[in-house]
Amino acid sequence: MLAACGVQSLEELFSHLPAEVRLNRPLALAAGKSEYEILDYFRARGAENANGYASFLGAGVYRHFRPVLVDAVVSRGEFLTSYTPYQPEISQGILTSIFEFQTMICQLTGMDVANASVYCGGTAVAEAAMMAARITGRKRVVAANTVHPEYREVLRTYAGNQGMAVEECAYQREAGTLDLPDLESKLDQQTAAVIVQSPNFFGVVENLKAAGELAHRHGALLIHILTEAVSLGLLEPAQETDIVAGELQSFAIPPSFGGPYAGVIAAREKYLRQMPGRLVGETKDSRGHRAYCLTLSTREQHIRREKATSNICTNQALIALMATVFMTVYGKQGLRELAEQNLAKAHYLGSRLKPRFSGPFFNEFVAAPARRSPEAVNESLLAGKIIGGLPLGRFYPELADCMLVCATEMNTREQMDKVAEAMAQ
Repeated sequence: MLAACGVQSLEELFSHLPAEVRLNRPLALAAGKSEYEILDYFRARGAENANGYASFLGAGVYRHFRPVLVDAVVSRGEFLTSYTPYQPEISQGILTSIFEFQTMICQLTGMDVANASVYCGGTAVAEAAMMAARITGRKRVVAANTVHPEYREVLRTYAGNQGMAVEECAYQREAGTLDLPDLESKLDQQTAAVIVQSPNFFGVVENLKAAGELAHRHGALLIHILTEAVSLGLLEPAQETDIVAGELQSFAIPPSFGGPYAGVIAAREKYLRQMPGRLVGETKDSRGHRAYCLTLSTREQHIRREKATSNICTNQALIALMATVFMTVYGKQGLRELAEQNLAKAHYLGSRLKPRFSGPFFNEFVAAPARRSPEAVNESLLAGKIIGGLPLGRFYPELADCMLVCATEMNTREQMDKVAEAMAQ
């Protein structure tokens, strides 16, 4: 290697690096272990997991029941060992599952087309913003600051390298919803899209119809962001929406310390050619039988780089398959009943905690402990094997005395009563 690089030594190879950043010693790695020692190690680490704990932590990652059928399907070798269909003509099983996924997402969101999934909700938001910029020829987006804070960070990172401007608009301090007059004041003829999450980061359901009307009045698109997909079992998608982007973690994808998850982008048919990632279409083979193939794959691996809609070179096929099995198992009525359970349980807890905002909420809401800090409440709950809500001071300094609390079908009344008692102390 040194000869090929035209240098005489490792010292010369690394000479361009400043001395203060170079490590002049071996890496501090433990000695190798045998296979059975490694197995013992991981069994011990697994035993440290918080098994048997109730959770009231939402904020974009939700604890829902996972039907056993999900793992039975995704653990099959045909799916588990597949990466992406680089030879789509011989990957009919994977393509079929992706096509079913796309179809169900369209049915849920009210959109005409959906892609094969992207990495996560955060990247879906950023990709949707860039998609809107391509469609409108504009380079500015306005995002509600009730969009998930981490999604907004990803959006700013993408936008900063795309020459796009991102501006945020405020929320109403009483309702916890988007401040529509503030939004209107920030729209102009250079705005490509308005980005609104509903239910928003506070769990409050937004007025997407009004936001969409304002956006369209200025020639911009409305992007609807989702973090809690179960809400689609009850909340009807707004007809004013142009693009839906977000996260499907709620659909049988375990929290898993933050991933991997499956992001999704769905849109109106007229925007099909600007969608990033993969799309699977239905066709017929040489014998006239139904078959599936990749279509409109405007990725840099398929077409000239300057024509590509995205550098996303894969999709979360295995993770998206979990969501597909989930949607198949629950069906239309089952998802509605699941959403109703979430709504009922969160509102029971809300009746005991007095939510901070007056806007309607789905399965999470903001509340303030009576006397103690959110961190102190969580510490006391953890001693009783309950994971509390998210202290909001980290993201919203004006809400430092509040926490975001989530209740799903997995929480019992007894557990909710304990949370209410801890917050009342």
